[in-house]
Amino acid sequence: MQEYARILNYAIPFFLILIALEYGASMLMHKQVNRLFDTISSLSSGITNVIKDVLGLSIVIISYGWLVNHLAIYHIQSTILTYVLAFIGIDFAGYWIHRWSHEINVFWNRHIIHHSSEEFNLSCALRQSVSEIFALFTFTYIPMAILGIPAQVVAVVAPIQLFAQFWYHTRLIHKMGWLEYILVTPSHHRVHHAINPEYMDKNYSQIFIIWDKLFGTFQPEKEEIPAVYGVTRAVHTWNPWIINYQHLWLLISDAWRTKSWLDKLKIWVMPTGWRPADVSTSFPVPYTKEIYLRNKYDTIASPLFKVWAVGQLLITLLLMMFLFNNIGTIPFSSVLLYGLFLFVNIFAYTSLMDGNLIGIAAEVFKFALGIIILYINDYQWFNIDNSIPSGTMIVLGYLVLSLTSSVYFYLYEKPKAMVSTVS
Repeated sequence: MQEYARILNYAIPFFLILIALEYGASMLMHKQVNRLFDTISSLSSGITNVIKDVLGLSIVIISYGWLVNHLAIYHIQSTILTYVLAFIGIDFAGYWIHRWSHEINVFWNRHIIHHSSEEFNLSCALRQSVSEIFALFTFTYIPMAILGIPAQVVAVVAPIQLFAQFWYHTRLIHKMGWLEYILVTPSHHRVHHAINPEYMDKNYSQIFIIWDKLFGTFQPEKEEIPAVYGVTRAVHTWNPWIINYQHLWLLISDAWRTKSWLDKLKIWVMPTGWRPADVSTSFPVPYTKEIYLRNKYDTIASPLFKVWAVGQLLITLLLMMFLFNNIGTIPFSSVLLYGLFLFVNIFAYTSLMDGNLIGIAAEVFKFALGIIILYINDYQWFNIDNSIPSGTMIVLGYLVLSLTSSVYFYLYEKPKAMVSTVS
């Protein structure tokens, strides 16, 4: 937990610098690839994901360590070749995990957040799930376990393979020549994120594009078919928590409503989007058919509110980095409480970005939780005063200002969400 937190404290600023560079390049190229609230939502989603991962809020059914200890035919040493084999093995497994996450109803819930943005840029790469409670796909590592690739090698290579998927989430890089035949490029991944019928459910590969070509899911980008991004059932919110569980809620609702006991069971494992016939008729879902006519979800807000929203994101980011930097000195129970505070904070300000009253309720809860944290820690914010003079008073001031400003914006400068009605 501590080691991963330290890695993230270096990786996150690097990602933010690249996002800023992409924004600057887009301005010079006169291309709009970022929208403020969409970017805030994407980065907020990334924060929820890394906090969940650092806190270990998932259940591993079978660990890779167990697999390699019980299945290994060979026991190879940690050489350069071992790391190369691990990278290829993880990438192969990643293809199938990614594909199943698209093609099976219940698994789509763990991946929908990544596709929910109606933009395609580096920030949307950070839209990652918090709804994956159970780590179910360790079995895809069985080939590596049989070869005896050590668990510590996989632990090193897996984050590298994950972070290497960041760069190709951009519209600013076109075709890349001979690399198009070897690696997943921005062109390949634009196809993957598109909701055009010609592009749907294609290009699942993560690093090496060969997996798509081997298993029949490759689709090149075509100039005459401009990509439209998002999901066919638009999420219509900036709140990453709501996005993460929208599809699961639909599955639960459909399973409850359908009269067929067979459908109550099979809805979970049917292809993504499948619904029982009786439910789909009685409770229609607005899927987008005319993709080129669909307006992007957006919020009309004052310049002051936009500054406020950026400020909330930056403060949340700083509080998270303080947690990661000091996680070894904070009791685990307090770390969980700190994580809950950050989760509630993100829920609050992203809900208010939607103009949703629930954002005020969440803000009140956040304020109360912050006061409770201060009370049980002898009026200290996790010893922040040791690093930042008067740090606790700054946090307290933030709690008060955040609550009062949220109420002000809702009452006097309420953001207005613009939802497309085109089907």
